[in-house]
Amino acid sequence: MPRVSPLAYLVEGFLTTAVANSEVICAAHEYVTITPPAGLTCAGWMGPYMKMAGGYVSNPDATSDCKFCAVSSTNTFLATMGVNFKYRWRDFGIMWIYIVFNICAAIFIYWLARVVSNPTYTVF
Repeated sequence: MPRVSPLAYLVEGFLTTAVANSEVICAAHEYVTITPPAGLTCAGWMGPYMKMAGGYVSNPDATSDCKFCAVSSTNTFLATMGVNFKYRWRDFGIMWIYIVFNICAAIFIYWLARVVSNPTYTVF
């Protein structure tokens, strides 16, 4: 049902245009500290997980106390909300469809209520 509302497309268009395709840098308190198994670096241990789920390690060559941030790109965050940057022009077009439809509907309802219901009323 939210896709019926024109605000969904307006917000999606604004949000993707303003936020998408940016790098995320975690604050010091947002990192998760992980200790890899003996003999592995942080990048070697977390590499397969990061390829699957995203994120980054701030100290990839360390062998203990890996500082892991779960989000490396704003696109990852946007994907959790079902928003995608590639739909920005589609959203722009849908907003114009809503605007044109509402203008035409308002003119038609005015015509229906004023002209058709009152045959003595003249337009000119």
